[in-house]
Amino acid sequence: MSKTIGILTAGGDSPGLNAAIRGVGKAVHGAYGMRIIGFRDGFRGLAENRTLPLEGDSLSGILTIGGTILGTSRDKPHRMPMEGEVRDMTEVIVRNYQAHQLDALVCLGGGGTQKNALRLKQAGLNVLTLPKTIDNDVALTDTTLGFDTALGIATEAIDRLHSTAHSHHRIVVVEIMGHRAGWLALGAGLAGGADAILIPEIHYRMDPVVEVILQRVQRGRNFSIVAVAEGAVSMEEAAERQALESQAQNAESKTERKKARNKLARMEAQRPDHTRRLAQQLEARSGLESRLTILGHLQRGGTPSATDRLLATRLGSACATLIAEGVHGVMVAARGDGVEAVPLEEVAGRRKLVPLDHPWIESARRVGTCLGD
Repeated sequence: MSKTIGILTAGGDSPGLNAAIRGVGKAVHGAYGMRIIGFRDGFRGLAENRTLPLEGDSLSGILTIGGTILGTSRDKPHRMPMEGEVRDMTEVIVRNYQAHQLDALVCLGGGGTQKNALRLKQAGLNVLTLPKTIDNDVALTDTTLGFDTALGIATEAIDRLHSTAHSHHRIVVVEIMGHRAGWLALGAGLAGGADAILIPEIHYRMDPVVEVILQRVQRGRNFSIVAVAEGAVSMEEAAERQALESQAQNAESKTERKKARNKLARMEAQRPDHTRRLAQQLEARSGLESRLTILGHLQRGGTPSATDRLLATRLGSACATLIAEGVHGVMVAARGDGVEAVPLEEVAGRRKLVPLDHPWIESARRVGTCLGD
């Protein structure tokens, strides 16, 4: 009997998901004669047994389409809101997996999906994952689905902002996604010629950023572009957070521990306003008018780039081959021009951050880009 494969997309949407669904589906069906079933809206669809047939023409024409035809959600198998309460739906998911007589389940997602897939593996399911996120922060893969497209969108945005910054003699602060990793802001800032790039991996000081702006003014360039990762933090903020975390961990009383944790929670709640406050500080200290642009979900939508389509097809088809060979419990990682099956245990819970000696950082320093340190 032919094998039956399930597939779902989880977490935030990302360019290239449909291309990856197509890559897996066409390969498992055309090359290996397997059946494939799609589950709607991530792990929630698997728990609620909501399916989408992926046979025949259902995979045609989706290579270039953004988003995901399966839908997605951020629901976790072990902590899923159901009927007004949070439930562990792992056993239900196992039963649905068995009811469909699945031989393997393919999960497309980022860091959270890798952890959830590992939990399902530990529950006895044959699981494989494909790394997907515009943040490019999944461990042990060269790159992730969606990163290249988002990088191009953010770079084009910076290109367009240059003209208005120049025309109005302004500082334009551009907030770029990336969660707690600086790959997207660093890459787009370099490609777009930003004058300063602030990323989470390098805690910044205001003085160097203001200095580079004022130096440009002295050279007759009355505008600057500052690319800021959404997770960037100043040295002062980092030190305060570290002190509070240490206080919460080492507090002798529950009251002191609670007080430290409440302060940490307030700091986290203020994170969305971080870049706005930064723009205001730069305006006050430089004397130049400052404008903030938050690219937001614009970076996650639209047609995937050729690079992401190629990556999706390469990883998806390789995933089908691994299933045919009986391999599971792995993430299909990009490695050079090929792929590598990485055990989920080595991926889950880890995050790929920008190394401080990365060539992009070295290049930024050589061309005079301020990194805030």
